[in-house]
Amino acid sequence: MYAELGPLSLEGGGHLPAVRLAYETWGKLNPARDNAILILHALTGDSHVAGPAGPGQPTPGWWAQAVGPDLPLDTNKFFIVAPNVLGGCMGSTGPSSLAPDGREWGSRFPQLSTRDMVRAEARLADLLGIDTFAAVVGPSAGWHRALEWAATYPERARALILVATSACTTAEQAAWAHAQIAAIELDPHFAGGDYYSNLEGPVRGLGLAREIAHTTYRTPLELDERFGRERQGDEDPLAGGQLAVQSYLDYHARKLAARFDAGSYRVLSKAMITHDVGRDRGGVQAALSVFSKPTLVVGVDSDRLFYARDCKKMAAAFPDGRYRQICTPFGHDGFLIEFAQVNAIFADFMKELK
Repeated sequence: MYAELGPLSLEGGGHLPAVRLAYETWGKLNPARDNAILILHALTGDSHVAGPAGPGQPTPGWWAQAVGPDLPLDTNKFFIVAPNVLGGCMGSTGPSSLAPDGREWGSRFPQLSTRDMVRAEARLADLLGIDTFAAVVGPSAGWHRALEWAATYPERARALILVATSACTTAEQAAWAHAQIAAIELDPHFAGGDYYSNLEGPVRGLGLAREIAHTTYRTPLELDERFGRERQGDEDPLAGGQLAVQSYLDYHARKLAARFDAGSYRVLSKAMITHDVGRDRGGVQAALSVFSKPTLVVGVDSDRLFYARDCKKMAAAFPDGRYRQICTPFGHDGFLIEFAQVNAIFADFMKELK
């Protein structure tokens, strides 16, 4: 489904004359219109939270283990709304979308901030007739938007569920994002962002960005135990062959390049660098103190992108925050892998929303 949301002036001074958000829903909105849950996806995610792959959906639902009938985010009880982020490439307005002149936005697409994305999502909620969400849920970069919902529209959510993210982008996180942006921009096929008429496009740059990112999503222990110094098949690195871990990263690079747009990756990564919920609000503590409703913060003990210690500190900044932790060797990706733990934590918290 698509929502046409009209023009949007942007925090950085840019302007989009027309904004469209793609979104999916599950369950039914009740007569009181107060049983909706908003789910906000991670950097390269999309609105397809649950369900099989199909036309327009190259991958199965990315959180199907947590969203559905009788699951913690129960579609028998709640109306689940999942938009594709503004700036994305799965139906929402982004660099690959057509500008008013009929050409792709490309290099002309303006800088976005997390707050711009959330204002677009608030308009979607208005269009759907949802004044208040029972909960706003966001993992990873989606959590950035969930935090902005709490700070900008504290009256429009009765609870928050925040998984593996940060209140503001750290220097280390900005450094990782900067390297990924550079990998895309240095691809000769990127052409400054105006590559949409090129059949190849910057797939190598996008793939390299993904390899950098994917390394931060996992842990040294897991990579060593899983791959060690194993060769890829019978290849010999001394003769130009690869180690198994190299082949693993190349696989994930190809997989992302086949379904995602480099321009969107760059725009969303730049938005991550600007993320700071405390900006112009007196700091993080002041920004989060305005949301006094139940808030669940879930950290991942082995996450080396969004450190668990920072998640725990953020939970303490909420008036009604509580912290839970996933224990896993898989690092940041643990929230997509350890569903027994995730579901148990979610189910316990969701009892408060019944």
